[in-house]
Amino acid sequence: MITIFLTEFCKKVNIKNMTENFKPKITLFYCINAFDDTAELFLTGKDTCEIQTVKMPCSSMVKDVFLLRAFEAGSDAVVVLVCPEGQCRFLEGNIRAKKRVAWVQNLLDEIGLNGQRLSLSNIFSGDKITVSQQEINNTIERIKESRQFTEEQLRQGLASQGMTMEEYRNEIQEQILRTKLVNREVKSKIVITKEDIKEYYDGHREKYAGKKKYHLWNMFIKVSSGSGSFARNNARNQMEAILAKLKQGRSFESLINEIKNSSSAVQGTDLGLYRLEEVSEQLRQVTKNMGAGEFSGVLDTNFGYQILYVQEIENSQAKPLEAVESEIEELLYNELVDNKYQEWLEGLRARSHIRIIN
Repeated sequence: MITIFLTEFCKKVNIKNMTENFKPKITLFYCINAFDDTAELFLTGKDTCEIQTVKMPCSSMVKDVFLLRAFEAGSDAVVVLVCPEGQCRFLEGNIRAKKRVAWVQNLLDEIGLNGQRLSLSNIFSGDKITVSQQEINNTIERIKESRQFTEEQLRQGLASQGMTMEEYRNEIQEQILRTKLVNREVKSKIVITKEDIKEYYDGHREKYAGKKKYHLWNMFIKVSSGSGSFARNNARNQMEAILAKLKQGRSFESLINEIKNSSSAVQGTDLGLYRLEEVSEQLRQVTKNMGAGEFSGVLDTNFGYQILYVQEIENSQAKPLEAVESEIEELLYNELVDNKYQEWLEGLRARSHIRIIN
């Protein structure tokens, strides 16, 4: 990336008599065949310096007078980025640029302006990131499809925001470029090994251990929050009578069948299978201490008075490493992407910071 070359250059720059809050100006000449408009999108450190870019069809167009005029116009430093030697589309354009930069560097030294304020660097073709018009078209089509927009509706929406279709396409291009940059600089360099996956699995065995499921039944009487003490006491007494029968050995299921054929206000139902985390906190605290075939006391809940019964407990098998390997790999990958992305951004900021050396 361009920031890397700027960094190496800025380490050499010696600008005297500058205040702490000084914001140096840098003029950047670059060959579009080596590095296209992507350069303008990813220049960082703009909070510490001002960067003006000058695009050229070939670095051979960098004339001595252009470099000197950049300094005359107030630039504190000038950078020229050219194709690697042997890769110039115009054969020797980069070589000619190199000779001119060297001549101007010597001139700056002779007149006491420090030739190190001017630098030339090669840009490798692999650093070039591009976005085709077809990629932009495909992205816009996906946006239209997801939002169920027609072409006309999209244009009207953009117009209402003061944006033209051309401006919108440029914005989409920047988004795609940034995504490609992240993929190249961050995601493509992340490797999750088998050892990483096993280490995570061993450290989180409780997460992949077998889960208990409780087959729950209950009997209850609904009591509204506005019920008086008489109604509440009457409801509780009925539930206490049910509890007494259970303690005498009556089965929960038989009592439910009995109350279904009576005029009792007590109701009963088969709630089904639940994991502890799927029930309310109050029922969870009661259920976790119960075994299969056990019933609770009379519980005073927001729902009313009820008795809980655990018919059976099912234990699901623990998940073997092979079954969760892909899941763990994705989890570790996403964690590393977040961490590496932040490290990468911090590294860019650090590398692009302009140090003023007195």
